[in-house]
Amino acid sequence: MCPAAAREDRGRSVLAHPDPYGPRSRLPTGHSSVTPPHDELRGWAAARRAILAGVRFTSLRLRLVVVFGLVALTAAVSASGIAYWLNREAVLTRTQDAVLRDFQQEMRNHASMLPVHPAQDELQRTAGQMANSSQRFSVLLVAQDGDGRTVIGNSALDTFTLDDVPKSLQKAVNKEQSLSSNNKSAYHLYWQRITDHDKPYLVGGARVIGGTTTGYMLKSLEPEAKDLNSLAWSLGIATGLALIGSALLAQAAATTVLKPVHRLGIAARRLGEGKLDTRLRVSGTDELADLSRTFNHTAESLEKRVDDMSAREEASRRFVADMSHELRTPLTAITAVTEILEEELDAETGSVDPMIEPAVRLVVSETRRLNDLVENLMEVTRFDAGTARLVLDDVDIADQITSCIDARAWLDAVDLDAERGIMARLDPRRLDVILANLIGNALKHGGSPVRVSVRVEADDLLIEVQDHGPGIPEDVLPHVFDRFYKASASRPRSEGSGLGLSIALENAHIHGGEITAANAPKGGAVFTLRLPQDASELLADDERERERGRHGNGTEGSAG
Repeated sequence: MCPAAAREDRGRSVLAHPDPYGPRSRLPTGHSSVTPPHDELRGWAAARRAILAGVRFTSLRLRLVVVFGLVALTAAVSASGIAYWLNREAVLTRTQDAVLRDFQQEMRNHASMLPVHPAQDELQRTAGQMANSSQRFSVLLVAQDGDGRTVIGNSALDTFTLDDVPKSLQKAVNKEQSLSSNNKSAYHLYWQRITDHDKPYLVGGARVIGGTTTGYMLKSLEPEAKDLNSLAWSLGIATGLALIGSALLAQAAATTVLKPVHRLGIAARRLGEGKLDTRLRVSGTDELADLSRTFNHTAESLEKRVDDMSAREEASRRFVADMSHELRTPLTAITAVTEILEEELDAETGSVDPMIEPAVRLVVSETRRLNDLVENLMEVTRFDAGTARLVLDDVDIADQITSCIDARAWLDAVDLDAERGIMARLDPRRLDVILANLIGNALKHGGSPVRVSVRVEADDLLIEVQDHGPGIPEDVLPHVFDRFYKASASRPRSEGSGLGLSIALENAHIHGGEITAANAPKGGAVFTLRLPQDASELLADDERERERGRHGNGTEGSAG
């Protein structure tokens, strides 16, 4: 019997003396190994990108917690994967080397002593002796007797048979290798990890050089698998604890960072509500402190600028009001004189010189126009100053519209479509001003007949004023309620003050309503007045607002 030298599957020499079987080599394993750490990193990175792409978080606190959690989870999983992989390789390699070394020794001590053509009982006895080694593996010995028949000796007939040995391993073990300076053994030791019924095993085999005996061993790796499963559970628990710890840390960091941001948001909201004296308390030298200082400087600059603008606006309103009041006295005298002149013009005696009659009529018309302008300016001043108030009363809308058009002698030019009995609680005087301006504007620029229709929608009152004129140009529609607006700079000076529609809109707003302008599909302009049927609640809200204004509501905000 000619023994051969053995070497490790990675090529390192483990024995320097002859051995009854050849070098051991690893065949492709029958079960998957642990995923390399870099693959896990790529997988988690892709999962994180998918999550962030598919979910849009609106809460900064939630985003901080999620980011902290993802970073901690990625780090923990990567560390756990690397630790598991290293420990798995260490445990399996240590067990595998010990088993193969023991199997190698048993083959040397027992299998090499068998005759070239052993009997079945000799194989059986030798297999039992080899199985009693310290590693406690199952042994299968295969040989040919003197008649050329295959005989088998097995230490565990019920658990380890030749069918349990992979064909590739059998082929590799029995393949005779060419001898060379690098390979001095005709046969080698080969091993392979397999899985049978979800249980891991290590299978090894070698052939005795110079004989017909081939030895196989089967070692269960289930204890090592249980240890690795326990390690995996431990690493999983550690990963879960790391994730919980990162969430708590993120919550603490978010509270530290977002508390000043929250206070800054409150201060900005107060500033947007008009409380320009809002300031933040600044502490520290970090970026949030710089942001607070910037906010305070901005608020201070804005307060100063608004105060300046308010002062100039107040001065302008006071000037218009004072001018209007000052004009009323001479206008009263002029109006009295123009009335006398107008009576003279209408008198049958004809006391006015025909040469100056056109001039007298011009003075009369311009005086009336100037008087209307002064009255409208005073009305606008009251709106701008916020002193306009509602005086509510129960109004029959049909009677109110009839009174308006009758007082101005428009009965023949206006068609009224309104049922009697539609009641609303409004300011009658201001409603009359709105109707007079809308109907008068329709008659002046649109032409008769003007149709006024009334209907009720939910709790709102709708009054439509439609004329039969050419309509309003599209570029003019957005500006019809602007003060002193002219559709064309070259158009002749109108007889009105240019404030009628603006005053009508302000009167609608003070009721909590609105006026819109549009063109009818069949031609002509349509002005739609929408008012609440009961403005009492609005009046109560105004009273509460004035009460808060008298007691003061400006307080200083702070944030650190």
